[in-house]
Amino acid sequence: MASWEGVFRYNGKSFTNVTNKVSSARFFSVLEDKKGNFWFASIGSGVYYYDGKSFRNFTSKDGLSSDQVTTIYEDRSGHIWFGTEKGVSLYNGKSFRNFKMNKGAVPVTNDSVHISVYQQQLPENHPMHNDVNVIVEDKSGKLWFGTRGYARIYDGKTFTVVVNKDGKPFANVRSIIKDRKGNIWLGGYDGLWRYDGRTFTNFTKNFVGYIYEDKEGNILTSSESADKKSWVLSRYAVKSLSNGYPTVTEIANKPMIFGILEDDKCNIWFGSLDGVSAYNGKTITNFKGK
Repeated sequence: MASWEGVFRYNGKSFTNVTNKVSSARFFSVLEDKKGNFWFASIGSGVYYYDGKSFRNFTSKDGLSSDQVTTIYEDRSGHIWFGTEKGVSLYNGKSFRNFKMNKGAVPVTNDSVHISVYQQQLPENHPMHNDVNVIVEDKSGKLWFGTRGYARIYDGKTFTVVVNKDGKPFANVRSIIKDRKGNIWLGGYDGLWRYDGRTFTNFTKNFVGYIYEDKEGNILTSSESADKKSWVLSRYAVKSLSNGYPTVTEIANKPMIFGILEDDKCNIWFGSLDGVSAYNGKTITNFKGK
């Protein structure tokens, strides 16, 4: 679990801060790669690599795009991608290759986001286009990037802006996942959308921060409440996702919700401003720091 106080490991009984003797950085995300090694993204101190015994710190001095790292992703080739505030970095095990998002053509239509900065067309050279929130590889091998600007698809050569069925770009996409059927789900200021390879379907217009698919195929989201005063952890029932009338269950309500994950006992874990919580299908258990 990544937090402002460090990265914590939970063994079912107690929490251990695994980074407190290495760094005082604020951590934002964690990735376990295919080899069982861990990568920790920090805000201001780059990336920490942990093999279970020792740490190695990668920063902009090593070639990373920026020391402000928000997300980490491993593609099917085993290469590690780092989303930063100044673009994305690809690590092949030896060196970094950096990319900028703002090279693709931006549609001329206004997007539908209700936040004032997005009411007008974002200039192509706006820095938010390179502030990366999330990275996902689709079933064809293309990479999807959600940024504070517009979401884009990378085919290995070109970055293309993602637009919805109305031709409007998806702005400030915070989460993207690929579900077990290969559908792509996007969450951000335009709400929750699913792309089946042909068409986009909208499930809510409320701002969506995180998306997760559980073992049964249900879609879980953290989203802004209708009155915009709190955040809601919701579950979209898998059996209702294809009929256009999804069954949505509200599980929890918090001032803010960060991250969603299911453990091997089907408990749903989610972070918030006041700690981390686990939902066992009936009740919520809250864990707080000292």
